Amino acid sequence: FIQYTYHRPRYRHLFVSPNSNRSNISALINDEIAAAHAGEAAAITIKCNNLVDERIVNKLYEASQAGVQIRLIVRGMCSLVAGQKGLSENIQAISIIDRFLEHPRVFIFHNRGKPLYFISSADLMTRNLDFRVEVTCPIHDPKLQQRIQTIIDLQWADNVKARILDKLQTNKMRKTKGVRVRSQEAIHRFLATGELPITRQSD
Repeated sequence: FIQYTYHRPRYRHLFVSPNSNRSNISALINDEIAAAHAGEAAAITIKCNNLVDERIVNKLYEASQAGVQIRLIVRGMCSLVAGQKGLSENIQAISIIDRFLEHPRVFIFHNRGKPLYFISSADLMTRNLDFRVEVTCPIHDPKLQQRIQTIIDLQWADNVKARILDKLQTNKMRKTKGVRVRSQEAIHRFLATGELPITRQSD
């Protein structure tokens, strides 16, 4: 028998490991799966340092097989294999290694056309979800949501420092197409001046 000597609060907005990060992130993925099964648009964008938790990886595979369009920006370890027929053909994954450390974690869920935005201290690793105190925070302000979306779009458009994460771990550099976008430079310019080098693109 373990007697806890602290009060465990119930949060209205925050997801907090080890109690609720995993379950809430999984529930949001399940919502996108349900939308896809209903024939509605469904999409997930994740930016993190590491994606190695087996249960989350399998949940993303399930989402892909349901038709959810998934974009991953993973700087470090990635156990998920993207672009495999019958398993993950609806998942694209890149990694960006450049002058500055890519450290933010961002989760974006399409949510039937009313996107949900989250920032987090937690990577998608078992230790972060189950054995540490980590917090995922929703972003409600529309202006901040737009800023996050713009930054993620700039990173997804990177064709200078982005590598495509593949099954064979060759991780080849993306070929430059159209406007040259080095996302770290583009984001710095955007934050300093508001200037954008590109419009949004999906691939």
